[in-house]
Amino acid sequence: MNSSAPFSNALTHEQLRAAPKVVLHEHLDGGLRPETIIEIADEIGHTLPTQNPEELRNWFFDAADSGTLERYLETFAHTVAVMQRADDCFRVASEAAQDLAADGVAYAELRYAPEQQLLAGLSLEEVVEATLAGFKEGERIAGENGNPIQVRTLLCGMRHANRTKEIAQLAVAFRDQGVVGFDIAGGEIGNPAERHIEAFEYLRRENMPFTIHAGESCGPESIWGAVAVCGANRIGHGVQLIKDIDITGDFAKLSNLAEYIRDRRIALEIAPSSNLQTEGAESIETHPISVLYSLGFRVTVNNDNRLMSRTDTSREFQILSETFGWGWAEVKRCTENAVKASFLPYPERRLILEDLIRPAYAALESANAE
Repeated sequence: MNSSAPFSNALTHEQLRAAPKVVLHEHLDGGLRPETIIEIADEIGHTLPTQNPEELRNWFFDAADSGTLERYLETFAHTVAVMQRADDCFRVASEAAQDLAADGVAYAELRYAPEQQLLAGLSLEEVVEATLAGFKEGERIAGENGNPIQVRTLLCGMRHANRTKEIAQLAVAFRDQGVVGFDIAGGEIGNPAERHIEAFEYLRRENMPFTIHAGESCGPESIWGAVAVCGANRIGHGVQLIKDIDITGDFAKLSNLAEYIRDRRIALEIAPSSNLQTEGAESIETHPISVLYSLGFRVTVNNDNRLMSRTDTSREFQILSETFGWGWAEVKRCTENAVKASFLPYPERRLILEDLIRPAYAALESANAE
């Protein structure tokens, strides 16, 4: 159901912040604090559009709100520039964990491309080590502030470059230290996932899970390549899959690809606000997430880039509640979907579900019924 006016009983941002949430698709270099960017940029002599934190926050959102993925990605030149020294990698990671935890995120998989952080002389290994240490420090501080969070990471290879096999090997090397998976990122158009099949074949041989950005700015053929050729365990965004689903009749007709993704429970890492900025969807009212959810796809709700989209996880769910009437049942289901699709070992996933998510949402639904 779509609505042009917000539902009167929509969940509020405050209510949603109190609920435990899980994020699977979050770019570390897309969620920096503007104040941090300004401080580090000043130290290293990097020129920014403005030195005012609020103005800079608005600049990132406005610049990213361009209508194309390619222009959206241009904004990362400034965030990546301030993530080149070990101390800065550590700081950015720590602050990301704290900020997500403050929004009620209980588990998060943050991704980044270490090959983009070598300009100041760090090695790939040093980038990963500093970032993992930062996440641990962020977890510690968040826990002391009463906002416990677990953070794991995915390493990204850039799909327009030729280092994906090397980054895949790096992910495997750090798999027992906090790296739980792999991804390819960057401009989707002209850079099909199949071009990096060697990296994905290596990961399958090493039993290392991976997700692939697909169906964000390209159509279902991009998703087909990611799933059928490369063997992705999850799909980053995947919203263009709606083009393979006919919803004009009384019953939806799914293509073989769409049916396979639904039936094999291949999760879709959907980020509504980001999709609007890159024209993955024309409007929130016509965003395919509601249809995909109703058809039983393993839908998860994510931020993608909190800075560029000026958002957080609670806000993403708030928008969906206001637009489609989602309540605690839908928020719970998407959260459970995210836990089940996470790259954590099964016993850890089960522990999060049974000891945290389900009891918390049972209490929220019960309180709402009173």
